[in-house]
Parts: sequence; C-alpha cells; structure tokens
Amino acid sequence: MKPIHIKSDSSSIKQAAIINAVSKYATVIINLILTAILARILTPEDYGIVAVTTVFTNFFGVFADMGIGTAIIQNKELTKDDINNIFSFTIRQGVVLMFCFAGFSIPLSAFYENSVYIPIGILLAGSLFFGTVNMVPNAILMKEKKFINVGLRTIVAAILSGGFAVFLAYIGLGYYALVLQSLLSGIVLFVWNYCSTKPKFKWRYGKESLNKVRRFSSFQFGFNFINYFARNSDNLLISKFMDEAALGYYDKAYKLMLYPINYLTNVITPVMHPILSDYQDDKVVIYKKYISVLKILSLLGIFITPFCYNASDEIILIVFGSQWANAIPCFRYMSLAIWAQMLLSSTGSVFQSAGRTDTMFKSGIITSIMTVSAILLGLIEGSTVAVARNIAISYNLQFVFMYYLLIKKVLGFEFIDFLKELLPDIIALSIMLCLGMCASNYLKIEGLLFSAIIKCVMTGVIYICYLLISKRYRVLLKLFNR
Repeated sequence: MKPIHIKSDSSSIKQAAIINAVSKYATVIINLILTAILARILTPEDYGIVAVTTVFTNFFGVFADMGIGTAIIQNKELTKDDINNIFSFTIRQGVVLMFCFAGFSIPLSAFYENSVYIPIGILLAGSLFFGTVNMVPNAILMKEKKFINVGLRTIVAAILSGGFAVFLAYIGLGYYALVLQSLLSGIVLFVWNYCSTKPKFKWRYGKESLNKVRRFSSFQFGFNFINYFARNSDNLLISKFMDEAALGYYDKAYKLMLYPINYLTNVITPVMHPILSDYQDDKVVIYKKYISVLKILSLLGIFITPFCYNASDEIILIVFGSQWANAIPCFRYMSLAIWAQMLLSSTGSVFQSAGRTDTMFKSGIITSIMTVSAILLGLIEGSTVAVARNIAISYNLQFVFMYYLLIKKVLGFEFIDFLKELLPDIIALSIMLCLGMCASNYLKIEGLLFSAIIKCVMTGVIYICYLLISKRYRVLLKLFNR
C-alpha cells in the first residue's frame, strides 16, 4: 500500500481562514440567538448543573482524543490501511469510555449529593462516544484541507442541535435541553464526517499503525491532560465550595469571554496546523507565516478587549437578560485577558507544526500551575469575582512565558524582536482601556442598546485613529485584498 501524500494546497492560511470564517461567523450568529433564547428560558441553576457534568465529560474527552487527531494531520506518510487501523482503535476506545463515564455518574452524584447527575451522565456518555469515533474522520478532512466541508457541517450541526435544545427547554425539560443538545451535535458531526471520509472498521487492527503516531500524540495527550485540569479546576472548586447559582454566573461570564477567542481566533487556528505542517522542516517559513497571522489576531484583539471591558454591563444584560446581572463583574475582569488569550490560542498549532509537542507539554505544566494558583487565591478571598480577576492576571503572565518558549526555544528567533512586532498594539490596547474607563466614569447614558452603541463607536474611533497613525491598517488591507 503506497503512502498517502496530501498535496499542499495553493491557498495561504489567510485564504483558508476566509472559508472557515464564513461558517464560524454564521455559527456565531446562530449560537448567540439560540443562547439568548435559552438564557431566558433556563435558570442559572440549570446551567450550573450542566457545567459540573461538562467538566467531567471534558476530562474523559481528553482520553478520547489522546492527541491522535493532530498526529494524523502532522504525519504525511500514513497509508489508508494505517488510517483504518487507527479508526478501528478509536471505535473500541469510544465504547470503553462510554461505559466508564456512565458508571462514573454514580459516584459523581454521591459526591455532589444530587441524583440528577446519573441520568445526565448516561446521556452525555453517548455524546462522549460520538466525539471519540469522530476524531479520525475529522482529522482526515482537516489533513486534506476540505475546509468547506468542515464549515458546512458546523453550521448544520449548530442549527439542528440548537433548535432542538430550544424546543426541549420550551416544553419544560430544563437542563436536559442542554444535555441533549450536546448529544445531537455529536451524532450529526460524526455521521457527516464519516459519510465524507468513509474509514473502514476492522475487527483486527495492526498496532504498528498506532506506533507511527505514538510519540507525537503522547506529548499532545499529556498537554491536553494537564491543560484540562487547569481550565476546569475553577468549575470544580467553585461548585464544591460555593452554590450552583454562583457557578452558573461565573460559567456564563467565562464562556462569554471565550466567544471572541473561539469565533475570531478559531477562524484561523484550525487551518494553521494542516497548512504549516507542510513546512515542518523549515522554521523560518513557519515563523514568517505565523507572524503575519499573529498581527491580524492582535489587531482584532485590541478592539474587542477594551469594548468588552467598558461595555460589560450592556453586553451581559442585552444578550442574557437582567437575571444574569451578577455575572457582570466576572466578565469585566475576564475581558482583560481576551487579547492575550486570542494570541495564546494560536500557539498550539505552531508547536504541532514544528513537531515540538514535547516542549508544548512541558510549558503546559508551568501554565497549569499558574492557573490553579490563581483560582485558589481567588477562592481564599471567597468570591467568584476574585477568581475571575486572578484568572485574567494569570493568562496575561502566561502570554509572556509561552511566547518566550515558542519563539526562542522552538523556532530559534529572538524574543525581543518578536515583542517589537507587537509593542505598538500593546501600547494602543493600554491607552484604549484607560480612555474607555475614564469615559465610562463621566458618561451616563440611558438605554442599554444606545449605551452599547455609543461605547462601540467611541472604541471604534480611537481604534481607527491608531490604525491610521501607526499605519497598521496595511495589515488588514492585505487580508481584505486576499
């Protein structure tokens, strides 16, 4: 069997990102509408209950992935038989994880002294299974750079699962609406991807195929494992030491903070690894291409961050309603980390493309310690607002640490030269935050929507002035020209 050699796509990262952007932004609009509807039907307690269970499904999801998906993209010498062997392994893996999680729901309900976690756990076990078996078909589509196919299926899954959740919430099923939304989404994504790639299941599979991706995937799995605990320890600890409503407010603020990260940064990052992996032996090319992408992310971030911080009241109340007012302080602090998070979320693709998941794993250990320490200090103060503040500080410190490792140790360039590329944006971001805070103290605008528009216009005017003075608008023009 001859190796499959995927031809390098002639489009650049930016061009591929445009395809991905259409689906992402369509999904953003769909999810915002559906989330706004659900937030007005369901209660903070409903979201808090599901948030607890989601923490553990994400944990089992780490074992479901095991870094195999990214390893398939990185390895250009895998044959069709190798792909079928790996797919057969994930089927068995999915069955085992499904039964393990269903059984785990029993001690989980005992720990939180709430029997509702048993039926929820059983339903989410099915979602975990489909997420596991979807890993190989999804990796094949990304490796072959079929971004249109991937984007279209994302929109369809969002509409079907979100609409179903709204219907279930409307008829009074409460938190089950969110649980079944996750299950249906997993089913739709797997069926779509499987029909597009058609990997074959084998009762007896060759373990030598797994050996071809073992080292790369092992370090990727290690990073995902420790990153899970760092990213979810806040939900775990808040749910244990505070009530479910407090967790609901915090979780809503945290997820809202992730929106610009998931739907701006993730327009680009999913296509970075498939494309940059073609240059895995040329660090200079990777660095140059990455810097051009990073400048775009930075320019997006220095507008989004000050707007979210200064208009946090309006954003929460308009999108979710007055019953979520207690989430405003958490969101305000978390928004200070949006710029750093937008840039940091792209580093994984570069570590992977350079074949250095080992360094990514080591850096993950340090950043996880920083995150957990920030959460514990916030809990000692006794409020979710303190946790949110410390999390924002931690993420900004992690920005410096992670990029030093990536630029200096992995790609072999000077870190100070890298900082010079972003220094104008950092200064502009600081000025925009300060001006926005001063304006908010003196301006008292009636009407939530009108106030949000005014703050958006004010931020936009300052932003445009910066683009013109610094001539950074050229970066955006290049993108639009493409």
